[in-house]
Amino acid sequence: MKTGQGRAGGRPTREEAENLTRQILDRARATFAHKGVANASMEEIAARHAISKHTLYRRYPNKQVLLEAVVERDLVRFRRALAVAAEHGDAPLAALRAIAFRYFLFGTDREYSAFYLSVTAEAVVSPTLRERLATWSSVALEPLVDAIIAAQAAGAVVSGDALEICGVLVDLLEGANNRVRLSLSDSPDEAECRRLFESRWSIFQTAMRPKSY
Repeated sequence: MKTGQGRAGGRPTREEAENLTRQILDRARATFAHKGVANASMEEIAARHAISKHTLYRRYPNKQVLLEAVVERDLVRFRRALAVAAEHGDAPLAALRAIAFRYFLFGTDREYSAFYLSVTAEAVVSPTLRERLATWSSVALEPLVDAIIAAQAAGAVVSGDALEICGVLVDLLEGANNRVRLSLSDSPDEAECRRLFESRWSIFQTAMRPKSY
């Protein structure tokens, strides 16, 4: 049965419209993740997930607009999760650590990672998408950069370009994420994930701790 037809004889309610948007974005995200951005088509997204093409194209006139919508929703969720994580830190360095750990946990999710790895793969050969990916990454990392700046102000992190320091932390975390994603286990081992994070965090602290701290 096709979704998105609304109530008989009337327009869909706000709740119905929001549910339809969520379904479309969820299904588009899954298709991009499993097929790759380049190989996924609007027609296939509609057909594979029982959404009428009319409904899909009325909301998202092309694949780029649909991809943008998927990423924008993820950015909102990602930044909200990092903000909540920061509340668990009672000092700037503790808040930075909490945000870094939440970032790490996002990367251990294979479905989440599959989508962004597919976007990254397409960006390698698409200057337009590469530019958009750089913008998305900048927005996503703002909470982490802000936490680094706060930790620097408290004397807990060495002074310097906060964005560059953030890049070092992200590189450490992504390396650990790759180990988790490529493990043979069907689901990440919680203890191993914690061990990997703690080892990377320790390296970051050693490298970025001011001499007087």
